[in-house]
Amino acid sequence: MPLQTVEPQRLYRQIAEQLRSLIVAGEFSPGSRLPAERDLARQLGVSRPSVREALIALEVEGIIDVRTGSGIYVRASDAVSSAAAGKPQQTDPGEWGPLELMRARELVEGEVAALAARNARRTQIAAIADALSQMREEAGAGTIPRAGDEAFHTAVAQACGNEVLRDTVRGYWNARSGPLFERLGDYFENPASWSAALVEHSAVLEAIRCHDPASARLAMQAHLKKAYSRYSASWRRANSS
Repeated sequence: MPLQTVEPQRLYRQIAEQLRSLIVAGEFSPGSRLPAERDLARQLGVSRPSVREALIALEVEGIIDVRTGSGIYVRASDAVSSAAAGKPQQTDPGEWGPLELMRARELVEGEVAALAARNARRTQIAAIADALSQMREEAGAGTIPRAGDEAFHTAVAQACGNEVLRDTVRGYWNARSGPLFERLGDYFENPASWSAALVEHSAVLEAIRCHDPASARLAMQAHLKKAYSRYSASWRRANSS
């Protein structure tokens, strides 16, 4: 038998594959409820965020249903049969886990904001302010201000004066458009969360406008830490205002 190429897998994908195997093997029958997220994390010896990413991947693939306030349930047998038959997955095995991505953003974009505070020109500060105004308009119209959010962080990266960091931030946003992040946002993005995020973005803009690198770094880190916490909240609080 010829050797097969060994491809590394994200931790959340390894967890998802293990859960998928148990479901296909009948350990969890259609309609049954899986153990709670915290219990799965303890049994697998991994973090709860990694388990959450795995569960989101399985939901995107149609194998489980996450029912807010109730639990995580195995879907009907046809979905499980498709998994057993090895049908194409709806998620990219190499896709970054959303929560892991946010931790990386906290580290990198904090420094990007500090550089922007040091280097930003007047026109670049105006572009950041325009993006924040776009976010407010989108939120005011009752839509999730994702376009304005991307424009804001991209404008901050553009102002930092480092092309590598600018392209790195752009890569984060390309990853953010994947199905895992989109599905996670469906649960945890709501008017209350975006109202808080607008205040956090305003603090970043003000620090950059004042050319205060230390405050800009802290403001961006605080925003991304709070965003991480919102996405890590209990399923029972998902979509609550």
